[in-house]
Amino acid sequence: MILWFTYVQVGVAVAAGVLCVILGLVGRRPSDLTVGALALLELLLIAQIVIAVIAPVAGNPPTGSLLEYWVYLVSAALLPPAGVVWALLERSRWSTVIMGVAALAVAVMVWRMQVIWTVQVA
Repeated sequence: MILWFTYVQVGVAVAAGVLCVILGLVGRRPSDLTVGALALLELLLIAQIVIAVIAPVAGNPPTGSLLEYWVYLVSAALLPPAGVVWALLERSRWSTVIMGVAALAVAVMVWRMQVIWTVQVA
C-alpha cells in the first residue's frame, strides 16, 4: 500500500462519515452530497484494488496475511454501495446516518489494511 494514499482514503472516509452522521442527526434525508461523498470513497477503494494488484508485482509485497488483506479490501469496497442502496430504499434521516457509519467503518478498515500490508509479520 501507499502511505499517502492511505491517509487520503482515511481522510475522505472520516470526512464523509462525519458529514453523513451530522446531516442525518439534524434530520436531512440522503442527498446528492451524501451519496456523492460515498461515491468518491468508493472510487478511492477501486483505485486501492488496482494498487493492491500491482504493488506485489512492482516489488512491494505485504508483510502480513494477503488473504486477510483482501478480505478487508473487498468488504470495505462493498460497504459504500450497500449504504447507498439502503439510503435509496429507505429515504429517511436514519439511512443518512447509516451511510455515515459505513464510511467510518471503511476508515477503520483502510487503516487496518495499511497495518496488515506494512507492519504485521505473517
